Amino acid sequence: MRFSLVLATVGRTGELKNFLESLNAQTYRSFELIVVDQNDDDRLVPLIHSFQDHFPIIHLRSDKGLSRARNVGLRHASGDIIAFPDDDCLYPPNLLESVARWFNEHPEWYGLTGRVVDENGLPSGGRWDRKKGAVNRYNVWRRGISVTIFLRREVVTAVGPFDEDLGVGAGTPWGSGEETDYLIRALEAGFRIFYDPSGMVVHPNKHPDPLRAYVYGVGMGRVLRKHRYPLWFVFYQWLRPFGGALLSLSMGKVDKARYHWAVLRGRLLGWLSKE
Repeated sequence: MRFSLVLATVGRTGELKNFLESLNAQTYRSFELIVVDQNDDDRLVPLIHSFQDHFPIIHLRSDKGLSRARNVGLRHASGDIIAFPDDDCLYPPNLLESVARWFNEHPEWYGLTGRVVDENGLPSGGRWDRKKGAVNRYNVWRRGISVTIFLRREVVTAVGPFDEDLGVGAGTPWGSGEETDYLIRALEAGFRIFYDPSGMVVHPNKHPDPLRAYVYGVGMGRVLRKHRYPLWFVFYQWLRPFGGALLSLSMGKVDKARYHWAVLRGRLLGWLSKE
């Protein structure tokens, strides 16, 4: 079983070097790394060259946009399992070995997701379910993030490219949601995907930022509308940040209230936009 790891990168060198070192420490060696470079210069050439004797690396270029870059990488992926690491994440040494073993032991499942933790082992990047189980269109928001998504080639062949209107650098208001959209499309195509919180990838826990919260909210709202979620679920996704903002204000936590309000505004505007 061979992995194709599709990695889009721009503006980072030190973080990417750390990831490459984590790949070189993998106990499972049957993988290729596809680096889709969106830098305007050759800053990554010496770094990539220094690792090419350790594992296969395909170095590609693409226009700006996370989804665009991943689509460029997918066209060159030859592995049995496709994954989408970030340029600032880290793979624990036994990650690929454990994922390969899981797929070999569970031929009835076509995808595997896990959760993200920071360098201290604390949850990172959102709220993640503690219990393992099947991913569906309602829990996918707590059971899927790009750096922990592993899909059999059959899924990628059937689902096709990422939606280039979604994700960082898309040139649209919807600066997130591309991986959730992809998982939902896989589920709609009939593929079974499993979530196991013990499968962890290390990723920095970024400081709460209202602007980032708004962008993520807009992306979520867009995905909710694109996939025609029922109104009760949409209202629930609005009610949570609204309640969080009110509670934070009542406790005098103004910054946290701003964060929740940014989430609400984003989800509202993303869902209401028809373009």
